[in-house]
Amino acid sequence: MLSSSLIKPLLIIGGGGHASVLVDILRAQGREVLAVVCPDDISMRRVFSGIRHLTKDDDVLAFSPDDVLLVNGIGMLPASGLKRTLNQYYLSHHYQFETVIAESAQVSPFANVEVGAQIFAGAIVQAGAQIGAHSVINSGAVIEHDCSIGHYNHIAPRATLCGQVITQDDVYVGAGATVIQSIMLAKNAIVGAGAIVTKHLSVNQICYPSRATIKTL
Repeated sequence: MLSSSLIKPLLIIGGGGHASVLVDILRAQGREVLAVVCPDDISMRRVFSGIRHLTKDDDVLAFSPDDVLLVNGIGMLPASGLKRTLNQYYLSHHYQFETVIAESAQVSPFANVEVGAQIFAGAIVQAGAQIGAHSVINSGAVIEHDCSIGHYNHIAPRATLCGQVITQDDVYVGAGATVIQSIMLAKNAIVGAGAIVTKHLSVNQICYPSRATIKTL
């Protein structure tokens, strides 16, 4: 365990719902959050109370990279590169990103979680799993044994990846989706919410789930 003197304070990039969940996790862990960086009004989110509000991306540059760590609180949408773009901007200025793991997440000591990854409440990451840098394992998602998750993935709430699934970079798996064992999802693949994936997905492919039909009686 790191000495408390080595734990750096944090700057949160983004002020929406994803950022609010991260701040909730970090505050519960006793971490010091210096500021939230967001151009929009954040006053309606109580979790940000008492935290300094910065409105410009470049406001971060007033802090030395040696003195703070960043947490990217931008939620990911399918095929959106905003999170990666912001990360690369700050990395080019020598900032580093903190890894965030909720206390209620179950992460095997035999799993590997790379820098900047975020694992939310109730998520399960089993033995032998690899979680790539800056990927999000959202609330209640399950990453089974020996899965390999690429960089900048977003595994949405309650999604399940069965054993030995491989995802390349920038993959999005929607809420409640299931990917059966040993499937490979190539770069930029998208799995819709509730889908069941039984075949490999190639680069830029989308797997759509069946949709409920709504009729008036």
